[in-house]
Amino acid sequence: MDIVYLRDLRIDTVIGVFEWERHIKQTLSFDLEMATDIRRAAASDDLQFALNYKAVSDRISEFVANRHPQLIETLIEEVAQLVLTEFAVPWVRVKVSKAGAVRTAGDVGIIIERSKILAAAE
Repeated sequence: MDIVYLRDLRIDTVIGVFEWERHIKQTLSFDLEMATDIRRAAASDDLQFALNYKAVSDRISEFVANRHPQLIETLIEEVAQLVLTEFAVPWVRVKVSKAGAVRTAGDVGIIIERSKILAAAE
């Protein structure tokens, strides 16, 4: 298994449970690791056979900017499912950070791993 990753994909969106959070945009930071097989892309040197990380980042950015759930749990689950279905990867790890959510912490967030095998079994 090969891994294509994105680090610190910053997206401004409305998220949060408090009333004041529903009126401002906050920056979320996403880290993704996506399982793929790079051998065909490497052999052909052709983007059509690669997991296009630019396309992934553009799609996630668009999705997150237009989705305004209260919980990061909701958003991270939806992003993982989006990557699994729209980009045909068998496994994804997604980390979402919401800096400033806890004043005394440098960062807070959630990390999940999802796979098509687990999703089919649930």
